Amino acid sequence: MDKYKVTHRLLRQSIKSLVNRQLTSNNPIYRFISALPLGNGGRNPQLYRSFGSLATKVERNPSFSSLNSDDLSYFKGVLGEKNVVQDEDRLETANIDWMHKYKGFSKLLLLPRNTEEVSKILEYCNSRRLAVVPQGGNTGLVGGSVPVFDEVIINVGSMNKIIAFDKVSGILVCEAGCILENLISYLDNQGFVMPLDLGAKGSCQIGGNVSTNAGGLRFVRYGSLHGNVLGLEAVLANGDVLDMLGTLRKDNTGYDLKHLFIGSEGSLGIVTKVSILTPPKLSSVNIAFLACEDYLSCQKLLSEAKRKLGEILSAFEFLDSHAMDLVLNHLEGVRNPLSSAVHNFYLLIETTGSDESYDKEKLEAFLLHSMESGLISDGVLAQDINQASSFWRIREGVPEALMRAGPVYKYDLSLPVEKMYSLVEEMRARLGQSANVVGYGHLGDGNLHLNVSAPRYDDTILAQIEPYVYEWTSKHRGSISAEHGLGLMKANEIFYSKSHGTVQLMASIKKLLDPNGILNPYKVLPRSLLSYS
Repeated sequence: MDKYKVTHRLLRQSIKSLVNRQLTSNNPIYRFISALPLGNGGRNPQLYRSFGSLATKVERNPSFSSLNSDDLSYFKGVLGEKNVVQDEDRLETANIDWMHKYKGFSKLLLLPRNTEEVSKILEYCNSRRLAVVPQGGNTGLVGGSVPVFDEVIINVGSMNKIIAFDKVSGILVCEAGCILENLISYLDNQGFVMPLDLGAKGSCQIGGNVSTNAGGLRFVRYGSLHGNVLGLEAVLANGDVLDMLGTLRKDNTGYDLKHLFIGSEGSLGIVTKVSILTPPKLSSVNIAFLACEDYLSCQKLLSEAKRKLGEILSAFEFLDSHAMDLVLNHLEGVRNPLSSAVHNFYLLIETTGSDESYDKEKLEAFLLHSMESGLISDGVLAQDINQASSFWRIREGVPEALMRAGPVYKYDLSLPVEKMYSLVEEMRARLGQSANVVGYGHLGDGNLHLNVSAPRYDDTILAQIEPYVYEWTSKHRGSISAEHGLGLMKANEIFYSKSHGTVQLMASIKKLLDPNGILNPYKVLPRSLLSYS
């Protein structure tokens, strides 16, 4: 995987440069945040959101306490002065998500260094009914990793040790604060790969990845974290530590409770350690960048790739012409690797195997047959590391290009592959010239990233998008969250994907494990089902 490091480093640097820019009064996001009433110590009972779902009113849970001097004294006694942060600049960063869409008003950031300290923090907060929000790299897109009001932020970034690695089994055990890219580099040196790869790898942490059940670019090859995570350690709301840090491939003794915490977004407990199965690194990697003239050809090509490339297929990504235009117009140094002709769809196909000549021959034969049958209108096979990096730069650069283009409404959907692009086309018909509707994503696993790029955040545009997008997804038995989670943005929309009985059971589990509701409140589940005395 050495050949991808250049791409990821360039992307990470560019995104950091973009995100770190100071907000100005001309920025519509700044104007929105500045208009929010701070209230008394962040205790304003109403908070209006205009970005994710239709503007909704969120009321602060009146049963939650507010910080006092005794609380600060306790935390300093447990963590030490320097790990109890009240500095306004550091709090400003921790209170806002990386997209600058969601902003909380926490007055306290805690930096535990081990599981024992997390346990003591939660035990105390639960006894005092101080709400908390777990935080890792803060790279989420649905407002799940920042406070809504004045919740105490517990950032596990200091818990970043690799505990053990078994070179025979490929099982890695590490703390939750390990940055994903650091784990990827460590495993690369050991001759293994991480079964998870994200554009945000330079900032996101494995605990957050597990807590959100992150998907990413390797899903088509290695599958979900539900399959790759062998065990974890989590701290419950009352401070109890659940040791489920198993390293066995097979273990059928009772309920497999770790799955409750994978994808629960910190609402059931804080993940502190993880054991994960990592596959061996294979030497042969090939990448093709292709063009198709219609979405049906993309579907057929995916079906053929699964049959003809089989075990070596490791990525199958797509983007439409609108996404390509954004990348070419907003990212420096990016060029279309194909002819100057405009194509309707672009595909990135990656294969990974152990025999360079066999794998390349197999891919070339597949591409030749696809070209002859008319599925591909143009294409190129990467000849070196730089060219491979430039291909990935196009696909991974779409989110950054969208940010540079201006305000954007983002939707992360799972849909039957044959239906995916119909939603994009219908949204274009609904919105007309008022917005640029962009479709891209992980075609190999049916994950559409639907983005609506607009000149400004506008209630009229949002009303055309929602709830239509959710209703359309539900009608086609899709999921309103493929890999980003629900967070604050979609907590009240969960019924579009899950039955009432299922959600009711989720709420019962939440109340069992977190009876005071202090863990990441207002997120994941509908507030109407979570009433606390």
